[in-house]
Amino acid sequence: MPIARKARIFWPVLLLVVLADCTSKELAETHLVPFVPEPVVGDVVRLTLAYNPGAALSISLGPYSRYILSATALLALAFFAGLYRKTDSRQTLTVLALGLVMAGALGNLLDRLRSSRGVIDFIDIGLGSVRFWTFNIADVGVFVGALLLAWQLSRTPDADPA
Repeated sequence: MPIARKARIFWPVLLLVVLADCTSKELAETHLVPFVPEPVVGDVVRLTLAYNPGAALSISLGPYSRYILSATALLALAFFAGLYRKTDSRQTLTVLALGLVMAGALGNLLDRLRSSRGVIDFIDIGLGSVRFWTFNIADVGVFVGALLLAWQLSRTPDADPA
């Protein structure tokens, strides 16, 4: 049985992003000192190891954040898996977007399950004291995938004109 076209896009993207995320986080933990910035491109791009036990932007849900956010990630993964199954194989960009979003969610979920410290973040971008929040490759997957998915879904004509 031939591999479906969408599987040839989805699975390599998902596996590559999860592998890149896990490997980069392992390297960050091995080579960086927590909260000590290491310049990469002057002061604009730095590597700063940090742990985020909360949600995006370090939003905390209290002492049960780890469990609530893990459950939320599992629900999101189930939702996007259902969307993937319903997606036509000709919708290449939608399949790509789902692979990116799911890989990012899975990468950060693995961190939450592995350690109570939270998600490992290490990419630090900004100018001087004006910094973007610290993030990781999984976050990039979620962000780019979500933008691409929103764009694709906004372009898809409604099947039920009402």
